[in-house]
Amino acid sequence: MTDPELEAIEARYARRAAIPADRYSFASADVRRGSTSADRAVLGALAAAALTDFPRMRVLEVGCGEGANLLRFLRWGVDPSRLVGNELLPDRLALARRVLPAEVVLVPGDARSLELEPFDVVLQSTVLSSILDDEVQRGVAEAMWRLTRPGGAVLSYDFTVGNPRNPDVRGVPVSRLQELFPHGRLGARRVTLAPPVARRVASVGPVYSALEAVPWLRTHAVVTVRKPG
Repeated sequence: MTDPELEAIEARYARRAAIPADRYSFASADVRRGSTSADRAVLGALAAAALTDFPRMRVLEVGCGEGANLLRFLRWGVDPSRLVGNELLPDRLALARRVLPAEVVLVPGDARSLELEPFDVVLQSTVLSSILDDEVQRGVAEAMWRLTRPGGAVLSYDFTVGNPRNPDVRGVPVSRLQELFPHGRLGARRVTLAPPVARRVASVGPVYSALEAVPWLRTHAVVTVRKPG
């Protein structure tokens, strides 16, 4: 039987097709600055978790989309044969297959049913915030935890607050991640200047940097959840 929430997720992503094509383009200064800040925070979080042996690291991304995050890990030195991407939506998975090396394994379907060997890092990026059903969200988190090796970590990049203008997403605060991963040790870093603000000031570097330094103007968090072992 088809899960109603999975059908709803497909509909939410279909609605995102109406977003202007340049909204998330690297031609936009706010996208470039935000991506650089997020990369720096992720690398810092991995270093703090002692997960920096990139050539030997096994990484799974749940909801890999078009493959952008997997490309980042490739750039950081992860062997493509040790990267796995999972994606629910076939059209997004097809785009990922076009841009990623053939050695990267891509697995279609619901993350909750994945049966794979454990990974050093299991990543999700704005996936949990796109799941509005509590039990489905919990099920995805449980699968991520199950697929993380002892001593490894879940890595999350997501909204910490909801967007009142976008009913298709909800905030995933650090307290919610603690509920979803009750047996993990969390480390959190607030990142990403609020996008409406960033789009206005990104072309003025000093102003952008000054506003980005204000914690309550940062709308996302990079969180590591260490698994004992």
